[in-house]
Amino acid sequence: MLYWFLKSVALGPLLRVIFRPKAFGVDNVPEEGAAILASNHLSYADWLFMPLTLNRRVTFVAKAEYFTSPGIKGWFQKKFFSGAGQVPIDRSGANAAEGAMKSAKKILDQGDLFGIYPEGTRSHDGKLYRGKTGVARLALETGAPVVPCAVVGTDVVAPTGKIFGSWTRPIVRFGPPLDFSRYDGMENDRYILRSITDEIMYEIMRLSEQEYVDMYAAKAKELSKEQAKASKDQAPHDEAPQKQAS
Repeated sequence: MLYWFLKSVALGPLLRVIFRPKAFGVDNVPEEGAAILASNHLSYADWLFMPLTLNRRVTFVAKAEYFTSPGIKGWFQKKFFSGAGQVPIDRSGANAAEGAMKSAKKILDQGDLFGIYPEGTRSHDGKLYRGKTGVARLALETGAPVVPCAVVGTDVVAPTGKIFGSWTRPIVRFGPPLDFSRYDGMENDRYILRSITDEIMYEIMRLSEQEYVDMYAAKAKELSKEQAKASKDQAPHDEAPQKQAS
């Protein structure tokens, strides 16, 4: 109930009026039944604008801490994230990845839409990074089709590290559903999982028109920080006054 109130009455109309998001390929998203929406991830605003373009609810998995924090703030936080279409990771699993998979399966078993970011984290530089194979495993274990999706412009609206950047008109593109039923029973073959994931990432790249980097986003962020630190440490030496030739 709160989800539709936020989408149709409170937050949704405001975002539509201010940003006027455009959507293409909406008819590629099934009108009913389970489906996995696999998207690129440029900004925290992605999970606001992509579902806004659809008439169906899209559910994402979020950190359990968003739903278990104590006090009044925790209560409001839980209500907001629940209402915005997010569910906590199932902590009965051995680790967070297994817990996220369990939560995702529950959503798909109910015949709903599940949103996932195969990169695992936001891109720090606007490039598209290597996808993690969880999306492939989820598709094989549930039989749900994968709809590739690209959200463009959200990194301008809400850049990394900022609540708000500048105005632009976000664009959301949905590609044709990908059916991986030909790989039934091969969900434990890591080569098959990688092949499926790469196929999904290729379609996302085609839709988003991002430069693709065959490296995990988390690793790329780490290297970027190390390079920035090395450059900063080197700067005083580079700027030291040179002795004038006599």
